Amino acid sequence: MKYYIEDIAPIVKGTLLQQQKNVFIEHLLTDSRKLIFPATSLFFAIKGPRRDGHGFLEALYEKGVRNFVVSDVVEVTNIPEANIIQVKDVLQALQLLAAHHRKQFSIPVIGITGSNGKTIVKEWLNQLLDDQYTIIRSPRSYNSQIGVPLSVWPMNETHELGIFEAGISQSGEMERLQKIIQPTIGIFTNIGEAHSEGFLNLRQKVNEKLRLFTHVKTMVYCKDAPEINEGVATLWQQFNKGGKGSFDIFNWSTVTEATLQVLTIYKEGGTTLITALYKEQTIGITIPFTDDASVENAIHCWCVLLQLEVKPRIIAQKMLQLAPVAMRLELKKGVNNCSIINDSYSADLSSFNIALDFLSQQRQHVRKTVILSDILQSGRNEKELYKEVAQALSQRGVSRLIGIGEKMILHQGIFRLAPIPELAFYPSVESFKHDFHHLVFRDETILLKGARVFELEQIDRLLEQKVHQTVLEIDLNALAHNLRQYQQLLKPATKLMAMVKAFSYGSGSYEIANALQFHKVDYLAVAYADEGVELRRGGINLPIMVMNADETTFDVLVQYNLEPDLYSPGLLQAFEAFLKGEGIRQFPVHIELETGMNRLGFSPAELPVLLEALKGDTFTVKSVFSHLAASEEKQHDAFTEQQAAIFHTMVKQLQAVIAYPFLRHIDNTAGIARHPDLQLDMVRLGIGLYGIDSGNTHKLELKEVSTLIATIAQIKHLKAGETVSYGRKGVVSRNTTVATVRIGYADGYPRNLSNGIGKMWVKGMLAPVIGTVCMDMVMIDITDIPHVQEGDEVVLFGRELPVSQVAHWAQTIPYEMLTGISQRVKRVYFEE
Repeated sequence: MKYYIEDIAPIVKGTLLQQQKNVFIEHLLTDSRKLIFPATSLFFAIKGPRRDGHGFLEALYEKGVRNFVVSDVVEVTNIPEANIIQVKDVLQALQLLAAHHRKQFSIPVIGITGSNGKTIVKEWLNQLLDDQYTIIRSPRSYNSQIGVPLSVWPMNETHELGIFEAGISQSGEMERLQKIIQPTIGIFTNIGEAHSEGFLNLRQKVNEKLRLFTHVKTMVYCKDAPEINEGVATLWQQFNKGGKGSFDIFNWSTVTEATLQVLTIYKEGGTTLITALYKEQTIGITIPFTDDASVENAIHCWCVLLQLEVKPRIIAQKMLQLAPVAMRLELKKGVNNCSIINDSYSADLSSFNIALDFLSQQRQHVRKTVILSDILQSGRNEKELYKEVAQALSQRGVSRLIGIGEKMILHQGIFRLAPIPELAFYPSVESFKHDFHHLVFRDETILLKGARVFELEQIDRLLEQKVHQTVLEIDLNALAHNLRQYQQLLKPATKLMAMVKAFSYGSGSYEIANALQFHKVDYLAVAYADEGVELRRGGINLPIMVMNADETTFDVLVQYNLEPDLYSPGLLQAFEAFLKGEGIRQFPVHIELETGMNRLGFSPAELPVLLEALKGDTFTVKSVFSHLAASEEKQHDAFTEQQAAIFHTMVKQLQAVIAYPFLRHIDNTAGIARHPDLQLDMVRLGIGLYGIDSGNTHKLELKEVSTLIATIAQIKHLKAGETVSYGRKGVVSRNTTVATVRIGYADGYPRNLSNGIGKMWVKGMLAPVIGTVCMDMVMIDITDIPHVQEGDEVVLFGRELPVSQVAHWAQTIPYEMLTGISQRVKRVYFEE
């Protein structure tokens, strides 16, 4: 299908406000940061809770975009050569276009919804069916009101099967997604309490999700979930009453009669054997997983394959080969000061562009290398496919491409025509490994992107910096989610300063700052100048406030364009003298006022000295701020109001002297939710970014950003009466199985969690610490936890075990737990 701008206007129910050329549209763009193909892109100026797409029209125009869908009145003189379609609702226009496009194809389409497992089921179905069908599917978890239309848009004549997931957060949303996906086969994975705030109850949530299946031919679900079973029955009856006929039901159950009646689930040695009764015959599959979620997801896939009439013998062979789904991009440190982005579980054009977007966010190195395998079974003309790949690499400024696979070698001429400075091609990973020591990897960001069959993880192991096995995983999606949670509480004009001091609360430096810069926070704040220097060297160009500047770093502040917090007459005068000596005028600074914290800041009595200094032109005041001492505690709200009153009085005196506008800020993380009247011109967001609701307001649905993971080094079996660790303080009262975990107080695991006070998450259960925490090791009691093996992962805090709970056990606060994680613990950053 080909669409020109004149074709699109009536499809989206819009008016061509201005037309210059009838341009061919190939790409849909909703995020100005992800522009690749300006000439053939159509930008939808969607209005979000904090950002309005209309504000990016001129910037995109300057980058070559000439096609726009808008809802507001636009000043056309600023974009004179643009084609502009005006509609009532830009998001609806995007959805209308995708729905129209979907109608042009009559292929079977699998639509997946549910609380959990959507992406795993989708990816496993792709693994199981990709040798039979040319498949188009949602990239990663693109299941939202914007993600679904962007997923469906690449559908073309070569595709034989579609697999799309749909997620909703409130009533009314699924009906729109149904019109876009138009599934012929529906899968309802399960139902849970996650994201339930937009629904009255669980049954309403089920009914809303079932709207995806109002025109399916077959419905797949687990009969054991009563809410889903009742909802499907009601929908089936509505079909019959409405004269629509009915859809086929393909359900499964472990307890009652069903289309696929599961008879046994037997777990042993890392595999699960599942037998079931189907059409009066006993059939079985074995999957290389033992967790309950994987079993449930595999049975859903089993049902779909049976419904598609794949022979049970073939299904059994394929199920045994199921591979884990790595649903995330991982960023970690590599050899020779490199950064490694590992996305080596699939290679298709959509996920390739997502990976390139993530690569583009990384500013710590100028040089960028992409190691890319053949893109398999795309259904595209290969020359056109690799031309698009080459263009994407070129537009992202990739310095070097290393191609792995016969197709990459065959089409290397296409890449040689693109302006990519360095090229190398290898027929296999083995040939690359053979040549590895002749290649130079230094001071660069390296993206590994490839189909699973190429096993690029072997290259990842060669490039990864070999350090301590304990890992602090940083979820950049959770960070962005938490940021949005706070942004939605802000008034439209209020700016946001993100606190990235103390190594971003233990989470990292430029990696976190890169993500925050990408998500367009207004300011960053660090504790010391050297933290700011590291961010500048990592490519961060946001304004950065340094909260603890001193005379030894004045030259560094100027050299790296860092903005100091001036908090005392002595610091003010010293910095003023330094700037005058260097002949520097109007240097950006921030003024801290003392209103009751009694830590740093100009007191009311010291204000005259400050006012006199600000009359000159040595400084440009960027902001004036103060710290709330107890914004999170209701019993101190009167004191908080007193602080605010003092702040406002002092600010008025400053405004009388400073002739230009400056930002005022006093609200911190807790204050954003608890004291919205104090948001003023800017707020400072700190610990909340990392998933801790310091105000305990319960207004926010925050996600843990950091997960501390270690591995089991050894398992021992002790008899009653034996002791564990130093001082023989861990005495076992029964025959006990003890696991030694690779972490200790040198890594930041508090020693006062010894002797049963602390607990770790192992195989879905809590295991108490036994004996004294050592410098590099901790022992835990795993007697009551089955199937634990040496090498298994142990979660010390994070997703399954909140850091606030561990901090409570340790009689400290989450801040101290997070910032106390040693730098010898490897940080791995990932994005779903």
